[in-house]
Amino acid sequence: MAWRIGIDIGGTFTDVAAVEEHTGRIGIAKVLTTPRDFGQGVIEAIRRGLRQHAIDPSDVVLLSHATTVVTNALLEHKGAKCGFIATRGFRDLLELRRSSRPDLYDLFQDAPNVLVPRRYRWEITERIDAQGDVVTPLATDELPALIEAIRTADLQTVAVSFLFSFLNDSHERAVGAALRAALPDVGVFLSCEVLPEIREFERASTTAVCAYVGPLLAGYLDRLSSATAELGLPALHVMGSSGGVFDIAEALRMPAMAVESGPAAGVIAAALAGRQLDRPNLISFDMGGTTAKASVIVGHEVAVTAEYEVGGAANTRRWMHGTGHPIRVPVIDLAEVSAGGGSIAWVDPGGALKVGPASAGADPGPAAYGLGGTHPTVTDADVVLGWLDREALLGGGLPIDLAASERAIEADVARPFGLSVRDAAARINQVVNSNMAQALRIVSVERGHDPREFSLIAFGGAGPVHAVALAEELAIPEVIIPPAPGAFSALGLVATDLKRDYARTLYADLGQVDPVRVADAFAAMRTAGTAMLQAASVPPERRALPRFADLRYRRQAYELTLPVEDGPVTKEMLHHLAEAFHQKHEQNYGHANRLEAVQLVNLRLTALGKLPDLKLAQPSDWSAARLTSREVWFASTGFTPAAVHWRNGLAAEVAISGPAIIEALDSTIVVPPGWTARVAELGYIRLTRD
Repeated sequence: MAWRIGIDIGGTFTDVAAVEEHTGRIGIAKVLTTPRDFGQGVIEAIRRGLRQHAIDPSDVVLLSHATTVVTNALLEHKGAKCGFIATRGFRDLLELRRSSRPDLYDLFQDAPNVLVPRRYRWEITERIDAQGDVVTPLATDELPALIEAIRTADLQTVAVSFLFSFLNDSHERAVGAALRAALPDVGVFLSCEVLPEIREFERASTTAVCAYVGPLLAGYLDRLSSATAELGLPALHVMGSSGGVFDIAEALRMPAMAVESGPAAGVIAAALAGRQLDRPNLISFDMGGTTAKASVIVGHEVAVTAEYEVGGAANTRRWMHGTGHPIRVPVIDLAEVSAGGGSIAWVDPGGALKVGPASAGADPGPAAYGLGGTHPTVTDADVVLGWLDREALLGGGLPIDLAASERAIEADVARPFGLSVRDAAARINQVVNSNMAQALRIVSVERGHDPREFSLIAFGGAGPVHAVALAEELAIPEVIIPPAPGAFSALGLVATDLKRDYARTLYADLGQVDPVRVADAFAAMRTAGTAMLQAASVPPERRALPRFADLRYRRQAYELTLPVEDGPVTKEMLHHLAEAFHQKHEQNYGHANRLEAVQLVNLRLTALGKLPDLKLAQPSDWSAARLTSREVWFASTGFTPAAVHWRNGLAAEVAISGPAIIEALDSTIVVPPGWTARVAELGYIRLTRD
């Protein structure tokens, strides 16, 4: 047997998903996340998964991991002690930022923290112009003093970003070579290696992010890879933010690529499910312990954006900028809200009920877990309403303390509003559903898509609990619950391909640019991508090198990324690319101007090492069938008796009419009145209106 294993760290649970390549058989294991040392929970989860499913480590052919180390370091301001070197006169580039602000009318808002303090930011005399010509030669005589200043400051890393180095990187590379020779223990990140693209602030910010999180990521991955090697497992791979895995060496060369790796894995798994079920248009909904994430899949294609800010709130509103640190790397287009099973319900000073952003996490967790939590969470509300088993979760492995949930809701929500505990739990449920519906609107309506033309695929430990309520609010006709939804993001880690993204700036009008220039730029990236795939031992027949272009109208500040067809680059091909841009612009923004020149800004290439396709399956086991009942609350009926089924015992084509509950080891599906759940082939469950 050949197994692939994926490990995903969530806010409450760390999940391991193992898939047998030839049969698609799925095995999962869940342990509580260990926030003080994430690696401890990862290794414990791997050991449990190997033991529970009798997997020999020598049979594992792929080991992939989604890490939160990069994002957490930026959110918690716990990165490396790093420096920054800029062209003379641009020392404060990271602090000046752009003029974008999240709230135009708040004169007292604070800007995001600067990753590099001013005392560790230096300048060097050099200048290259917008054509790539040297205006001021590099002052190499300034390097000894600069090196001594870095040594005295005892820095771990240094980021180097000069003006127009994406056109001519000679100065940057000369400084980088001098630093690496004189300071071998200091990590050096050059913007021409990290992001050879236009826009000086975004390029500098991405390079600084890499320098800030690089040592932390390196230490974490080194410890984890050593521990997995001791278990006899293969080399560890890391999930990238654009939906693909890469080896540790690539992760350390470009740490910013590991941002949002967990949520990206879930969307990749959703796309795989869409292909298996022939559902080309999906809205993926992932509700875990601390957050809920949504993304859109159109025509089986995952939406990717290069406009992303990490460490802020930019991913919750499409047009919100200035809250975090921009990174110009491809990221799966996600909307995220602080609404998970562990999100805490509270009353603000104005008397309004709020849910999140604070979360009980894994330690101490919701009050229902009996681990010391005293604040009411979404999970506590779901327990009180009967949506979750009031005695135990995880197939009996996690005892539930109903009385603790009731006490927490009574103290913090019911009493302030003069409500019963049950009514207060229903109010918490309504608030969190409203918050999550906003995320679905962001990726659908605000992207120019009609939710009624999509199916909602729900996963995460809490996603299937709340999915139908969200579908009702947005008039989505169908909800799909995949196999092993509680560990579905971990499944995405083994259902993806080896992937690395490359980019080059080529700034010109699309109608006037010489096709040879475009072809040469693609050829250079193709050479780099092919070398990466060769180093990863990917055979030629499993390699793919799709091309893309960032395009915009003149005088626009931001671009749309479109695929570039295979074959020779010709004038006719570039004309077709311009027409595709007009159509995409009209879809996204409601208008297009075909009389306006289309500008080419960046060329992109993705190097893919394709893994054999998986066919996820969760066969039923008649011996596991069981049927009970309990009182469950629904908005349309209040508390009413509902049948409770065990998912693993449901045969294909079985139809279950609501009100009903379908329980499994990793999640719970709520089927409200007026909806019917049908068990489809391979273990998927489809919910539709009656």
